Amino acid sequence: MLLNKNSIFKKLFMPWILGAIFPFAVLLTWQVLGDLGYISNLLFPTPYTIFKALKKLIVSGELFEHLQISVIRVIGGFALGGSLGLAFGLFVGLFKRTEKSLNPSIQMIRMIPAMAVAPLFILWFGFGEASKIYLIAKGAFFPLYINTFIGIRNVDNKFFEVAKILEFSKFKQIIRLIIPAALPNILLGVRISLGVAWLGLVVAELIGASEGIGYLMSDARQFGKTPVVFVGILMFAIVGIITDTAVRLLERKLLSWQDNYRGQ
Repeated sequence: MLLNKNSIFKKLFMPWILGAIFPFAVLLTWQVLGDLGYISNLLFPTPYTIFKALKKLIVSGELFEHLQISVIRVIGGFALGGSLGLAFGLFVGLFKRTEKSLNPSIQMIRMIPAMAVAPLFILWFGFGEASKIYLIAKGAFFPLYINTFIGIRNVDNKFFEVAKILEFSKFKQIIRLIIPAALPNILLGVRISLGVAWLGLVVAELIGASEGIGYLMSDARQFGKTPVVFVGILMFAIVGIITDTAVRLLERKLLSWQDNYRGQ
């Protein structure tokens, strides 16, 4: 019984304890150096000062109002860009002619920085939600497109030969063969796309917004409220790790058949 409890403790809590050692050490060192005056409180407010700013924003309800708007924007942009990236990745990956006709243009667009097209998006779609969602969608499109394309091209050709013998239709090949075989790459694309979607949100909200975490940070920067800027950074980090963890749990469930090396 005791052995079983130790096993459960190691499995559930040890990863969290090990993962918390480094950030705790950094925060402790940061706090001590700030209290001793070795670092500027204006540029690098101490963790305790940041925590007080966080508490104030939570109590006032301001933080959750901005966070809710940012999350809705990311979901909308990722749903649009991610679904198109998946569709185009499947389409280009399946057909050589489509690859030759579409892939060069898509790769050129991929190289254009978000900051370069942001003024155009604002000009075309205004300062409303559409320009922000489209800007986020642009960033979310390419990781899923590339990873889906690579995943399809990495599918063993023998599977297609078996599908021909079994007389699978094209639709059945996609559903029963191609997507399951390319799933590891597709899920990797989802993880990267979500991360890029949050980066796109920052660009969108810093350029033209009156709500959202990016706006909160921009407004705080103008008035010298550095702790609030760090609160915004913390929110992006927390929500980012939550979404990434959710996708990793989905990976673990959908790819349970894989026997991968997990380190020593």
